[in-house]
Amino acid sequence: MSCIDTIQSYAFRSLGFGERLLPRSDFTLCEQVTLIGSGMIWNIYFGVFALLTGFFMATALAVAKASPRAALRKPAEWFIFLFRGSPLFIQFFFAYFLFLSLKSSYPFFGNFTAAWLGALIVLFLNTAAYSAEIFYGALQSIPKGDTEAADAYGMSGWPRFRRIVWPTMLRLAWPAYTNEAIFLFHATTLVFFSGFPAWQQRGDALYYASYFADKTFNPFVPYPILAGYFILLTLVIVSLFGLVNRHLNRHLPANTRPRLKMRMNLIR
Repeated sequence: MSCIDTIQSYAFRSLGFGERLLPRSDFTLCEQVTLIGSGMIWNIYFGVFALLTGFFMATALAVAKASPRAALRKPAEWFIFLFRGSPLFIQFFFAYFLFLSLKSSYPFFGNFTAAWLGALIVLFLNTAAYSAEIFYGALQSIPKGDTEAADAYGMSGWPRFRRIVWPTMLRLAWPAYTNEAIFLFHATTLVFFSGFPAWQQRGDALYYASYFADKTFNPFVPYPILAGYFILLTLVIVSLFGLVNRHLNRHLPANTRPRLKMRMNLIR
C-alpha cells in the first residue's frame, strides 16, 4: 500500500470513515503519521468546543465572584475552588461513573457516557474554572481611572461593562488565557485514558500513538510524531491568540503592548 493509499484509508478513521481494521504488522511511518493525525481531529474537537463554551461561562463566573452579593459570589468561589482543587484525571473518572449510574435510571444520560459529550462537559467545566480565576484577577486589576471615566460619562450597568470593563479585562487577562488555552489542548490527551472508552478503536492521537508503541515495542517513533503534532497545534494557537492580543491592544503605543509568553504548566 502506497502512502497515498494509506492516507485515503486512514485519514478520517477516527471519525468512522475509511478502513475499519487497524494495521497489525509491518507498520510504516506513513501509517503512524496518518493515524495519529487522524486522532488529532478528536483532540482539536475537544479543545475548540471546550474553549469556546468555557470562555463565556468563565466570564460569568468571574463577574459573579467579583460581585458584592454573597448569593452570586459564594457559588462561583466554590465552583472555581472545586475544579481547580481536584485533578482533571479524577474529574474524568468521577464524571464517567456518575453518568454511568444516571444512565441506568435515566436513558437520557446514555450519550453522556460517550467521550464526545461526557468528556467534553468535563473539559468545559474545568477550563471554565481556571479561566474564571484568570478573568477575576484581571477584573481586580482594572485601573480605577477607567471605571471613574465611565462614571463621569454617565455609563452604568451593561453599557459600562460592555464598553469599558469587559474589553479591559480581556486585554489584561489575554496572555495568561493563552497559556490556559494551550494547556487545555494538551489536556485533551487524557480523555481516552481516563474512563471514557474509545468506541471501535476510534480514539484520539495519544490512543493511536500508544497502539503503535505497544505493537512495535518502540515508543521513539509514535510519541515524537504525537509531540510534533501538538507543537504545530501550539504554534497555531499562539498565532491566532497573538492576533487577538494585538487587536485588544491596538490603542496602545507599539512599545508598551504586552507580548504573549508561553509558560509551562507543571501540574494541573
